[in-house]
Amino acid sequence: MGKVRLVDLSQPFGDKCPLWPYFADVKIERIHYHAKSGVLSQVITTTMHCTTHADSPAHVFEGGMFTDEIPLEKYYGTGVVVDIPKGKWEVITPEDLEQARPKIEKDDIVIVHTGWYKKYSDSVDYFCYSPGLYKEAGQWFVEKGVKAVGVDQQALDHPLGTAIAPHGPGPLRPDICEEYKRETGREVKEDFPYWEPCHNLLLRNGIMGWENVGGELDQVVGMRVTIAGFPIRWEKGDGSIVRLVAIVDEGDQ
Repeated sequence: MGKVRLVDLSQPFGDKCPLWPYFADVKIERIHYHAKSGVLSQVITTTMHCTTHADSPAHVFEGGMFTDEIPLEKYYGTGVVVDIPKGKWEVITPEDLEQARPKIEKDDIVIVHTGWYKKYSDSVDYFCYSPGLYKEAGQWFVEKGVKAVGVDQQALDHPLGTAIAPHGPGPLRPDICEEYKRETGREVKEDFPYWEPCHNLLLRNGIMGWENVGGELDQVVGMRVTIAGFPIRWEKGDGSIVRLVAIVDEGDQ
């Protein structure tokens, strides 16, 4: 590899960053600051499942690998950034993935660009109305044998396949479920009967996943690049905020 360009695919982290609907707020306190101590030191209280982050298998099922147990190779390799534009509540299908270009191959890291990351904010629009993957897409990824999947939305699953809807500890947002019924004439569970099936299919089969992909994602849409997004070496960790990067070989451009 000759000259390379690094493209940041991460959303920023900090005080008041957007959070999934049932997470406690991020707290950042200065214990030393320049006027007081001549140095700056801060204490951060946060969930690791905010901004651009990786889910570990232990996050989803008992007996799954913790963050420190996952080989680093799972978070690094050749990848494709595929453009699959989607609107409110639309599902990313196996047909979408099959037709995407560059063609998704075995052992690829796949970053799915829907354009939704541009809505990243503390908003119903971003967290509750997003498109997303569901069971059939998860099955397709497993059958294809990809290495990892990243999405520019709130989660590896469609929001109506999460606790926002009547799954697990949900519904966190009964009003969203009612809105879906008004717009479609169907109950959420008629169309989304399973709780986080894509999470489970990927992570139970050793396929890692990143959520809230963003940053300069538009710069690498439709390209085959090298992807790197490493978690911290957290013992018994259930996930980790990451700095996700696309490495572009300028000699290929």
